[in-house]
Amino acid sequence: MLAFKSSSTIRILSTRILPRGAASRNWTSSSFSQATLNGKIHTNFTAVAFAGLAAFTCIVASLEQPTTAHNLFGGNKNNNNNQNAEITTSGDVISAGTPIKEPATGILFPPLCNGYTLVGTGVRVKYGLVKVYAVGTYVDALAMAAIKSTTHPEALEAALLDPNYPRTIRIVMNRALGIDKYTAAIVEAIEPRMMGRDLEKLEEFKKLNPPVDLVQGAEMEMTIRGDTLLYKNAVGGVGTIRSRAFTAALCDVYYGKDPASPSHKAAVLEGIPKL
Repeated sequence: MLAFKSSSTIRILSTRILPRGAASRNWTSSSFSQATLNGKIHTNFTAVAFAGLAAFTCIVASLEQPTTAHNLFGGNKNNNNNQNAEITTSGDVISAGTPIKEPATGILFPPLCNGYTLVGTGVRVKYGLVKVYAVGTYVDALAMAAIKSTTHPEALEAALLDPNYPRTIRIVMNRALGIDKYTAAIVEAIEPRMMGRDLEKLEEFKKLNPPVDLVQGAEMEMTIRGDTLLYKNAVGGVGTIRSRAFTAALCDVYYGKDPASPSHKAAVLEGIPKL
């Protein structure tokens, strides 16, 4: 994610396809231009092309926020607070309704992302006090309709562990972090949960992240639909991984018995019945 230091800007992002060899699968990148205005509102125009999907454009209005340029991801199965609340926008979110503040970091999450509804947020904490990132889950309300009224928490947990229930997991960094540490931590969390299946997909995942370190406020989106992961990296590139073992393991990282963020899992379980 690029940061503009001017107090107010218009940021225009236009998509293009990277040259062969830039990364695996289908990618988008962004070219940027900015013009300074006299207000404190900026508008992001972002066109994002998903693999195998039609390109679309989303317009997001939000408050201008400066971004500054450590640790990460989700626990193996085996402090900085933000001083001001900030809403992060990566282009395919819709700023309709009231944003939800993640309590521990103050990071604001829009209520809609990729057409899904926000049901809960939380924080990934490392070493007991380092708040690495805020995380939110967005679900397909129609897909969850049959399960949301259940009085049995076990049924909700089973649905969250099932990648056939579509959802987007949205991560917003609360601290700067090297990209190698980020990808290594994800692999460390997912690999034991894959039970030896499709392990080559871990290398595919690494290649979906360009060699650019993550800054505070950087955003990643992981949209799970059955055996397909649509992944948007911190610079807006989009790629696809097809593996049921991978998507099921990712669900277990966030909604299993040893979740990366217990506060996030608890909030999601509480939020789904309110859809």
